[in-house]
Amino acid sequence: MRDIMDKRKMLPKRPRLDAIRGPIANGPMQARPLVALLDGRDCSIEMPILKDVATVAFCDAQSTSEIHEKVLNEAVGALMWHTIVLTKEDLEKFKTLRIIVRIGSGVDNIDVKAAGELGIAVCNVPGYGVEEVADTTLCLILNLYRRTYWLANMVREGKKFTGPEQVREAAQGCARIRGDTLGIIGLGRIGSAVALRAKAFGFNVIFYDPYLPDGIEKSLGLTRVYTLQDLLFQSDCVSLHCTLNEHNHHLINDFTIKQMRPGAFLVNTARGGLIDDEALATALKQGRIRAAALDVHESEPYNAFQGDQRPLKDAPNLLVTPHAAFYSDASCTELREMAASEIRRAIVGRIPDCLRNCVNKEYFPAAVGYPGVPSAPPAPDGKLLAGINGGYSVYSSTGAAGVVGSALPVQQAHSTTAHDSVPHSAASAPPQPPSAPPQPAPQLPHNINDQKPENYAQLLHELMRKEAPSSLMGRIPPPYVDSNLNLDVEEDLTSSRRAP
Repeated sequence: MRDIMDKRKMLPKRPRLDAIRGPIANGPMQARPLVALLDGRDCSIEMPILKDVATVAFCDAQSTSEIHEKVLNEAVGALMWHTIVLTKEDLEKFKTLRIIVRIGSGVDNIDVKAAGELGIAVCNVPGYGVEEVADTTLCLILNLYRRTYWLANMVREGKKFTGPEQVREAAQGCARIRGDTLGIIGLGRIGSAVALRAKAFGFNVIFYDPYLPDGIEKSLGLTRVYTLQDLLFQSDCVSLHCTLNEHNHHLINDFTIKQMRPGAFLVNTARGGLIDDEALATALKQGRIRAAALDVHESEPYNAFQGDQRPLKDAPNLLVTPHAAFYSDASCTELREMAASEIRRAIVGRIPDCLRNCVNKEYFPAAVGYPGVPSAPPAPDGKLLAGINGGYSVYSSTGAAGVVGSALPVQQAHSTTAHDSVPHSAASAPPQPPSAPPQPAPQLPHNINDQKPENYAQLLHELMRKEAPSSLMGRIPPPYVDSNLNLDVEEDLTSSRRAP
């Protein structure tokens, strides 16, 4: 053990820096990091996954003004649904936040660019509920074609059908499915699942997705069109399955509706902002769109039939559901487990390398040095540039004195970020006078320099394990108990500032 300590003393002390915010502290001597569910109360599924590494609290807030001060000042992780919006100003209120996990696939209610610039990783759960959303989409399409929803309401309201004339009058507008063309905008996971289901019902399926490579249509047996106008012109029913961004806001508007076939159907289970409600209401009243089904809305929670500022309030042939296409007991459990697991990876691992679905890596500061992100300009000789969650880079001269060479990122032994052909070396010595050659960095007394950078942590761990007492290896930190709390499993941080 003494030899190990002597070897470790030979390593120069290096400051632990970070791009914007400090690393998540989680060890035997630290209090458990705080993770908050911002817009909900039920943490029963998340607790078994997080209870040994974090303290879990819930806020049940609808805006950051309702979030408890303790969460704003101490939370390092946040879980959130789609009912709360985080702008740049909202994100700046969180003092120690390092990761946000959106419990769902869409992140349009989070300013992901601002979060990245603040050093906050934003993750989503893209693989959940694919079957449920696809099944719901087909259910809505069938309701529009067969008018099941409206016929059921007529029966509930007491309408009597005494003969075929009454049935024909009530079912006016029902259409045959086989042979019609279903146009899908966005052929991702859900769009592909909808396409395969629709083919079984007899639809001819076409799709428009400018982000997919050529040839994907052959593997699914679909027809591809290369412009939105072609899809709208050829489709008897249009179904939206694309993400919402600044380029496709109000994709379906007065202009694009006029390019659709007269009497076409419209279904949206993606994002409400893809459709201009006023243009849709006008098209439904004029009959240009025969019927529409919406599971998502531009502002949620939403009721299309209440309030004075609801353009769809008086629109006919409209079927509205409350953003529930994703839901089933199985999918909701799977979704919450995957979201909590991503938070756990952030706490016990290295952000963002340990994360599976980080959507804003490209917005992190360039000094972090992620793959695909341009490096920052070379820093002065011997300066340290910060990295995310504990990693950093050392910049040193490689030529004559006074000339700054290329940047060589040097990783600490605990870092999991690998860099090709980078030696394990100490920080550069202070600049020398022009006549003196640069001083070489001190070398380690073992052959760790001959190893690949990604093996540094493993080598040091094995070296310590040889002589360290077994009682010190794999020690699990004791459970964290907050003396100020009187709860068994979770902390209620619902704010008292919410208006009654």
